[in-house]
Amino acid sequence: MEEHLSLKEKEQAEEAMIQQAFQELLNDYLATKHRKRVEIITKAFNFANHAHKGIKRRSGEPYILHPIAVAKIVCNEIGLGSTSICAALLHDVVEDTDYTVEDIENIFGHKIAQIVDGLTKISGGIFGDRASAQAENFKKLLLTMSDDIRVILIKIADRLHNMRTLGSMLPNKQYKIAGETLYIYAPLANRLGLNRIKTELENLSFKYEHPEEYAEIERKLAATAAERDKVFQEFTAPIRAQLDKMGLQYHILARVKSIYSIWNKMQTKHVPFEEIFDILAVRIIFKPKNMEEELNDCFDIYLAISKIYKPHPDRLRDWISHPKSNGYQALHVTLMGNNGQWIEVQIRSERMDDVAEQGFAAHWKYKEGGGSEDEGELERWLRTIKEILDDPQPDAIDFLDTIKLNLFASEIFVFTPKGELKTMPQDATALDFAFSLHTDIGTHCIGAKVNHKLVPLSHRLKSGDQVEILTSKAQRIQPEWENFVTTARAKAKITEILRREAKANQQKGESLLRDFLQKEGIPFDASAIDRLTNLHNFHTPDELMVAIGNGKLVLGDADRNLFKEKAGKNWKKLLSFSFGKENKDAKEGKEEAKPAEGKSEKIDTKKILKLTEEAISKEYIMAECCHPIPGDDVLGYIDEHNRVIIHKRQCPVAVKLKSSYGNRIIATQWDTHKDLSFLVTIYVRGIDGVGVLNEVTQVISRQLNVNIRKLIIDATDGIFEGKIQLYVHDVDDVRTICNNLKQVQNIKEVSRIED
Repeated sequence: MEEHLSLKEKEQAEEAMIQQAFQELLNDYLATKHRKRVEIITKAFNFANHAHKGIKRRSGEPYILHPIAVAKIVCNEIGLGSTSICAALLHDVVEDTDYTVEDIENIFGHKIAQIVDGLTKISGGIFGDRASAQAENFKKLLLTMSDDIRVILIKIADRLHNMRTLGSMLPNKQYKIAGETLYIYAPLANRLGLNRIKTELENLSFKYEHPEEYAEIERKLAATAAERDKVFQEFTAPIRAQLDKMGLQYHILARVKSIYSIWNKMQTKHVPFEEIFDILAVRIIFKPKNMEEELNDCFDIYLAISKIYKPHPDRLRDWISHPKSNGYQALHVTLMGNNGQWIEVQIRSERMDDVAEQGFAAHWKYKEGGGSEDEGELERWLRTIKEILDDPQPDAIDFLDTIKLNLFASEIFVFTPKGELKTMPQDATALDFAFSLHTDIGTHCIGAKVNHKLVPLSHRLKSGDQVEILTSKAQRIQPEWENFVTTARAKAKITEILRREAKANQQKGESLLRDFLQKEGIPFDASAIDRLTNLHNFHTPDELMVAIGNGKLVLGDADRNLFKEKAGKNWKKLLSFSFGKENKDAKEGKEEAKPAEGKSEKIDTKKILKLTEEAISKEYIMAECCHPIPGDDVLGYIDEHNRVIIHKRQCPVAVKLKSSYGNRIIATQWDTHKDLSFLVTIYVRGIDGVGVLNEVTQVISRQLNVNIRKLIIDATDGIFEGKIQLYVHDVDDVRTICNNLKQVQNIKEVSRIED
């Protein structure tokens, strides 16, 4: 009886917790400027609460708390109204219970049902178990965006809550979800202008993938906070005095660079935390005197603060006259502070700040019967993606890469010869511009005139360039074009046309090869094709056929001799067996096959894999792309041959694998004892002088007793830089070597690099 009571009490406590969470959501909604449609939100909550009754999340909480939390994010952090809040509360009902989309439509109407249907299509994370399913699900995601942008906004809110509660998941799932978030969701949030959410998604992903580095940067940020605050107060004091004199209503905020951004800069620039100088930025948010004066007020503030501090001549970014495609508007200026450091100042009105933080939702007005206003750049982006979706991609990772080219893009503004303004991604080339005008123009492009000067197709455009495209009917798409185009549209079109041509060449090559083999009396079978593929160093038979078809490979005597040699070898082998001799190769082959059979055991992805010395040398493969060593943050990937390949977690290949083949990722743990040696490359840079090289080798060989495999030093204009390949046991050895080299007087920079 007592046990029954305690169970009942537990249920009552859970129900009270659920009701409190829902009441908080209602309070948040009532505090917004949206029309107060409390009745339909309450109805959606009661329906979802009943549907999910008794179901628990992995953390042990009642499941309904997840939809409530997603609805809170939708309301507070993205700024959407009652339709979106209802859809967020109902987003898992169709997938997880017996209710259908038709049930939702009958009770809540067409609009909410349409959004819930869109969310159900892309449920369970974007990615399924197989590559083809991943690409299909991602296509569904992008297609639903074009129906109603709220689908993807709610999906991002769902992912944000999952990231906030990722601690209750298994480690291999954490890597999959974190990798997927960095690869797809953070860029999507950025593209939709959800700056605050993008930053949090990046930070949370980083926290789970590299916990030690995250904690270290967090500690250093806390240790330098007082010093930063002092700089902020001193820097902004004269600015405040000037803005007060101008009679403006404003507030000034200190914006600290995110932990993920700091780490990313440390990796790309190969510098320590102490050498990141743009951690602090200043944000001025003002209330315009009236909306017509908003733009003028921004420039008035810029002129006023430029008289106090000297501005950097090349670092004025005017996102006010030309907003980013995600709606972002602000004026960025970099000023020289009295402490001798450059500090970026971002000038925005309150409206611009809303758009910067909440993205499209802040200015995306929905009419009651559906439909939307002010589409512009987002519509153009969605149209580009639809064009890419029309071309079926056989490889999911290629497809995701193509889309990502558009997600990450920062913009530049270029002009046509007639003065029409075009928005292009940063680093776009003349060829990208040609394809943006029309596929035919891109296909027949032979060059361009930029600012009336002739440039090659690969020329990178800059903001303000005027571009004229030159074409010729004789021009055809070249394979190397794929290497320098940067836009998704151009890449997709080039790939599609090259694939079409390759298919035609492949069929022609197959026909030529069949004729050649028939003349020589050799059967046209897989064995013959494989031998020719190996002879000419092609990866696949298809590549061989294409080369024969397009005339790059002409079959001749070398190919005939290959089959004559084979016939001779077979005769010798037959003789050796018939005289009862033991064939050594055959015996060795049988013995080698045994361990391969043993390796086909199923690996449990839920368990953490121990990386011992024995396992590293016999069972697992260290990835060539990133050369992991003991102590690195790593993960395992089970390939199609059931082999385990160890990658660094931040390795670009691993990033793709996590987001595209998440079900094959295994969490790993080093268990090594300095028995094995691994090759690493150390980069050094400093001031050239007599004896520097001698000091470097002294530190490595004598002090630390480490073997150097290769040393390349180059000196120019008094500066030397070098790469040292040496053998170490683990990351601690690398740290010791780098720290000791930094003590050498003239060495200014030391870091481990991938060579």
